[in-house]
Amino acid sequence: MKNYKTIVLSNHEISPDYFRMRILSPGFAAKAQPGQFVMVRTELMLPTMLRRPFGIFRVGCLPAECDGLPPREYMEILYKVVGQGTKILSELHQGDRVELLGPLGSGFDLGTPGKAKLLVGGGIGLVPLFMLGEALIKRGEKVRLLMGGRTRDDILAVTEFERSGVETYVSTDDGSLGENGLVTKVLERKLGKHPDAEVFACGPTPMLSAVANMCAAHNVSLQVSLEAHMACGVGACLGCVVKGVGHSDSNPHYLCTCKAGPVFNAADLDWGKAVVAGSDCAGGGCK
Repeated sequence: MKNYKTIVLSNHEISPDYFRMRILSPGFAAKAQPGQFVMVRTELMLPTMLRRPFGIFRVGCLPAECDGLPPREYMEILYKVVGQGTKILSELHQGDRVELLGPLGSGFDLGTPGKAKLLVGGGIGLVPLFMLGEALIKRGEKVRLLMGGRTRDDILAVTEFERSGVETYVSTDDGSLGENGLVTKVLERKLGKHPDAEVFACGPTPMLSAVANMCAAHNVSLQVSLEAHMACGVGACLGCVVKGVGHSDSNPHYLCTCKAGPVFNAADLDWGKAVVAGSDCAGGGCK
């Protein structure tokens, strides 16, 4: 973990209310793991505004700067404008200053070599799955991504996933792109074809709960990346706790999403009460 004071390399809208920001981050790329996140703030935020958590979409190095020249490593975040903090971020331009704390949290385990890998992402929950897909492809795995959203505007980075070698399947609730229906319908079909699959998912809690129930019914392993509002990102504020299994209601067991996660084995969570305080945030951006 390191605190970076750095600059924005680019920031542009890729779909209505969805933005992609590239940030200069020397020394960062080699440390970031699939599923980890960063806490971000900018000089334009009020002193009383907390950092915002964002999943790491991609890390890399600018090609022109990587051959015998000082490295210009970068990281990218995808985020949705949903409140004051993300609105401020959306107005940043090349050269504007930002501050990063990260990489933070526990990322994905790549699972058992040779088993079918199914990635399930809903909306901004696609963010942490890109680096995961890259890592699995690099290991020689066959990777299938099931992308879901309310409308076509919620389907992000299809081209990037396909270029990395990931086989993609798109579904939207309104049928405006890909198959008409919930992404869980596609997952049910894929689990029927790949009974020994390992599943990795990120998205809204109701979607993750449905995926968890489905994977349990098929007796397949599932790792989930939870989305949550976070005040500190390091386990100090206890503002992003989720209930784990193995304890009674009178003696509950709570886990910090930022430190124990954001990636969890789904079997370790109490899905009856697995709604993280202020959810829908860490995958791509909070208010």
